[in-house]
Amino acid sequence: MRTSQNKNTAGRAANGLNHEVELRLTKLLNIFLVAFCFSYSWILYYSHRLILSPSLLRSIGIIILFILLYYSFCRVYDAFLISFKRISELFFSQLLGILMADTFMFFTLWLMSDGFPNLLPALLTLAVQLLLSLLWCRYTHMWYFSRFLGQRTAIVYDERCGIEKLLNQYGLSKRFDVRVVCTIGECQDGDMTMLHEMEAVFLCGVRSHERNQILKYCVTNGICAYVIPRIGDVIMSGGKQMHLFHLPLLRVERYNPPPEFLFVKRLFDIVASATVILLTSPLMLVCAIAVKVQDGGPVFYRQCRLTKDGREFTILKFRSMRIDAETDGVARLSTGEDDERITTVGRCIRASRLDELPQLFNILEGSMSVVGPRPERPEIAKQYERELPEFKLRLQAKAGLTGYAQVYGKYNSGPYDKLQMDLMYIANPSIIEDLKIIFATIKILFSKDSTEGVMKGCTIAKSKVYRKTTEKRELIGS
Repeated sequence: MRTSQNKNTAGRAANGLNHEVELRLTKLLNIFLVAFCFSYSWILYYSHRLILSPSLLRSIGIIILFILLYYSFCRVYDAFLISFKRISELFFSQLLGILMADTFMFFTLWLMSDGFPNLLPALLTLAVQLLLSLLWCRYTHMWYFSRFLGQRTAIVYDERCGIEKLLNQYGLSKRFDVRVVCTIGECQDGDMTMLHEMEAVFLCGVRSHERNQILKYCVTNGICAYVIPRIGDVIMSGGKQMHLFHLPLLRVERYNPPPEFLFVKRLFDIVASATVILLTSPLMLVCAIAVKVQDGGPVFYRQCRLTKDGREFTILKFRSMRIDAETDGVARLSTGEDDERITTVGRCIRASRLDELPQLFNILEGSMSVVGPRPERPEIAKQYERELPEFKLRLQAKAGLTGYAQVYGKYNSGPYDKLQMDLMYIANPSIIEDLKIIFATIKILFSKDSTEGVMKGCTIAKSKVYRKTTEKRELIGS
């Protein structure tokens, strides 16, 4: 029996290695195709129009810089996740990666030229890159799912199970072929033999002791485990490794980043907010006039919000709702496009996120940061905390204009989900992570999911968002 298990484990390891090698080769093909188009345009046209005389070494450096930029943006936008993304999602991520890399390189070439470069070759290059990218996404996706069958998958849960529904909802049924759905009790009563032939296991709402037993079994037998974490797991993920008493330890403490990180982050906030204010000041003036002309009411919407350590501050936005939107004093979440309180101008500035621009002044004066947990209203936070006392853990860091929960969640994500995502950011603060979130924010500007509203007519107390067990949490039993 043990020999058979060892052979299965070795077989899974070999298949996993082949899978990774072939995936990397397809990614390299994509990078080669996109970089070849840029290289052809550079060598044929742009390299001869620089202030400096063209050289082979400089051309190689420029091409390498483009490859690094393109690869980095594709990683930020998950543009290489062939097995987890639909073709449309994959191409959209590729499109953003190509646009960002080409834009950065075009401005670099502009700085190196004696005038504004001709835009036509760059646009033709972009068109060819996008065409090749579309073909790559389509045929690579088809190749992958004909070459690699869906992983034999088991779902192990404690109280409720709905991962199978979520896999179908997010288009992952091809990636995961669900063979077994069982409770933790059924799994352990059978000594976990039902997992023997599996290649992937989802653990949903399983408590730590039972979960650890399954995790050890999965690692021993070469099975990939997907764990939906609890709040304590997320907090532990930020633990600092150290050694005392000749023993490995994890030191877990309140958000306490090094002073140099805080200095660089604050410097970035000041420079970034001041620069964007200067660049967008004409646009903000147009927005202010439009809001004023709409109904003659105030241009700005001022509201009390919470930032680091529960300190209150007044957030600024361009007003997008009627003046009497909350005259009864009851806090209501937006229902999205169907919200009758939103004005005509408000719909436009909300759709383009222009209503958020005045928050740059909050960043400049220090109440907010560019990246951090989104600030909640005190009354909403109190209601969340009645159901979820841990919700106050979000207040360890300064509130942000954008954040982890905004990039990877939705407007109507439940407080439990928002808390977990914000804690993931708080657990591992870094400038690189801030930059990734900033660039990833560009992607969600074009996503309707990020502004999807709650049910029409809901106050906070009645909203699904208010309850700890929102639909997704009810499905996964966490």
